[in-house]
Amino acid sequence: MGIDDEINPAVSNILSQARNRSSPSGRISVQAQSLSDALTRAAGDGRIPVIAEIKPTSPTTAGKRSDNPVELAEAMADGGAAALSVLTEPEHFDGSVEMLASVRESVDIPVLRKDFILEESQLDAVKADAVLLIARFLDDLESMITAARDRGFNVLVETHTSAEFQEAVNSGAQIIGINNRDLTELTVDLSTVETVLSEVTVPDDVTVIAESGIKTPEDVERMQSAGADGLLIGSAIMDHGSKLDMQTIRKNTRQLTTPHIS
Repeated sequence: MGIDDEINPAVSNILSQARNRSSPSGRISVQAQSLSDALTRAAGDGRIPVIAEIKPTSPTTAGKRSDNPVELAEAMADGGAAALSVLTEPEHFDGSVEMLASVRESVDIPVLRKDFILEESQLDAVKADAVLLIARFLDDLESMITAARDRGFNVLVETHTSAEFQEAVNSGAQIIGINNRDLTELTVDLSTVETVLSEVTVPDDVTVIAESGIKTPEDVERMQSAGADGLLIGSAIMDHGSKLDMQTIRKNTRQLTTPHIS
């Protein structure tokens, strides 16, 4: 791919291990719930359309959580999350496909698999309602989108720049995320979503998701004002530096899914 020298060493290491991770031998087929419809329903119900993320740890968090993922999922769903995201990357995020499978069995909202998927065969690791594909790390994004859809997945294509956003549109993506985190330095800037959406034309049939760095109701308002249809939020709900009970997880989720009155 020729990009490893341009990105943070931690991310480069994640990619290296992802390339070497063993792939399943069989091909899966999924009966998936629609992620876009779930976000639309949440908005119609008067909620902020949030994809709440179960992420035990990451290279950018100060701590690590070992909560029961099913309890987390149920608390987030009870708190109003429109969908869930589950990390399945094992070495740096302490995720697993088993964790995702148990979460998906426990809730009735869509579950996104978040990982560094680089090869088509890696799509077959576990059934989910949606998969994340990171535009920057894929040589043939269109083919990967097609391969994921052929298996029944919804596809969330992650971008960081207006050029990547346009590539996602040209590749047929219908759900496009804009990551506020710059993978070259792992820094976060909420103006990323604003800048990208000011430089592109978003097709009517494309759902836009703002990702990373969204911590407060004011951040939520800012992303929605920029044009985001939904938000992916993890650390602000799980608070990796603290010991939180499920009641607090539920409360944190509800705070970010309830429209803020200023």
